[in-house]
Amino acid sequence: MDRSQNTDAGLVLAGRYRLGEVLGRGGMGKVWRAHDQVLHRTVAVKELTAGLYVAEADRVVLHARTQKEARAAARITHPGVVTVHDVIEYDNRPWIVMQYVDGPSLADAVKESGELVPREAARIGLHVLGALRAAHGAGVLHRDVKPGNVLLARDGRVLLTDFGIAAIEGDSTITRTGELVGSIDYLAPERVRGGDPGPASDLWSLGATLYTAVEGRSPFRRTSPISTMQAVVAEDPPAPVRSGALAPVITALLRKDPADRPSAEETERMLLEAMEGREPRAAQAYVPTQQMPEEALRAMGPGGTSGGTAQLPYPAAAPAPGPGSAPVTRRGRGRWRTAMLVVALAALLGGGAGIAAMKYRDRPDDNTASGDTGTPGDRSPDPTPHKSSPKPSPKPDPTAKGVPDGWQRVHDPAGFSVVVPDGWKRRPAETYTDYTPDGGVHYLRVSVDEKPDFENSFQHMKNLETSLRTRLPAYRNVNMESNFYRDHPGSLWEFTWTEKAGEPRHAIDQMYYADEGGPEYALYMTGPAADWDTTRDQFDTMLRGWRAPGDSD
Repeated sequence: MDRSQNTDAGLVLAGRYRLGEVLGRGGMGKVWRAHDQVLHRTVAVKELTAGLYVAEADRVVLHARTQKEARAAARITHPGVVTVHDVIEYDNRPWIVMQYVDGPSLADAVKESGELVPREAARIGLHVLGALRAAHGAGVLHRDVKPGNVLLARDGRVLLTDFGIAAIEGDSTITRTGELVGSIDYLAPERVRGGDPGPASDLWSLGATLYTAVEGRSPFRRTSPISTMQAVVAEDPPAPVRSGALAPVITALLRKDPADRPSAEETERMLLEAMEGREPRAAQAYVPTQQMPEEALRAMGPGGTSGGTAQLPYPAAAPAPGPGSAPVTRRGRGRWRTAMLVVALAALLGGGAGIAAMKYRDRPDDNTASGDTGTPGDRSPDPTPHKSSPKPSPKPDPTAKGVPDGWQRVHDPAGFSVVVPDGWKRRPAETYTDYTPDGGVHYLRVSVDEKPDFENSFQHMKNLETSLRTRLPAYRNVNMESNFYRDHPGSLWEFTWTEKAGEPRHAIDQMYYADEGGPEYALYMTGPAADWDTTRDQFDTMLRGWRAPGDSD
């Protein structure tokens, strides 16, 4: 049974959970609001969609992780942990039925406000810490603490969710050799290096989460997964400027060596002081120092410090890297460390399908909107150039395997094939190929660039967005993130705008590099915002049915 035909609002799972609207989407799945018709309560249902786009062996791993998430959460009894009510099987996949939390995630709150005041962030941190202490006491490591997994209920409660990659004491780890799981800019350095995580690893992620809450941006996110991992391991975060009394607590939690971080009990005391607006004195014991270079000492003259070194307060201010800039590195870090890091990261990236779990999330600086300036030159952006010229219409292949009812597989003259709903027609152009049922009101656009100009598709997307902000009236970035599509590095971009006639539009674009250096494929779909849920589900089905030139059906 094909998921796209059966997960519309109104579907009843396991004879009791009626799906409502989609609450959120991510690289691994989507979360629905649902009504439990037996107990007459609102619940959240997590649908695992990532398994729809991967090989069978990887699907088995993802499903096992979903079961593990339920087991992990079930071991924890704490009001700050989202309760798992049920795990059901539908469409050959597990679905998790969870406690519904009426309120945004911390990531959404930061996107809306820009940053939180330090005292409120400290209060949130205390609640998350309490949930983590309960989890650690039950033998469970969360391993993916980040703003998107911290839920802020409208009644003031703070809850931690998504134990999907938790490590349970005594359980075998469901990973592959070389796999790195989690949102990489919130991973502790020891995890990036391939070491065994511990409770201190979750505390490091809490520190990065609090930094994002008060500063409005992730402390280590860079322009690519490689540079982000390098920043996590080898760089200090930009000095906090809005953190107030919370700043030394964040600094203490973000120590690179887990042995240098405060314990959960010490962190609790420091967060309590910060919540009260007092400088946590105990945090000073965890504030490291750095050596002043000898040339700076010589410049100080004889009144300076003897012995060739002097200590400076940490962290020294460091400029945040802009788009495309090289990661900031500090003086005194040996070149061998950088070289070894590059070797280690290359080995991790060679882990194949496992790297698909690495993702960028909670990007507060990307959820911004521009004013109503400019007019679109086309009904949608043209994601990438395409070198092929128009060719004859393709022939549908309705008997191809994996094609749901009401759909057909088309083999395009450009060499790719894709599944489209019955009635969609090919409409080629010089630089791309469209498939549409209604002359372009809704359409799928396929673009291929044999020799892309950008190092990766995320940089390409950021460049495109710079142009679209001025071209598309009321442009709004819904989500932009690096991801992996079928084991290939890519990026996903969802955005909205308003046509000149006043019609709200919605679009989504999946780009990926088939190999290092290209070709780059862009699969783009758009339609009116009024029926976006239907269009979005069609996009998921098209992604499953996409075959690049040379791929087998």
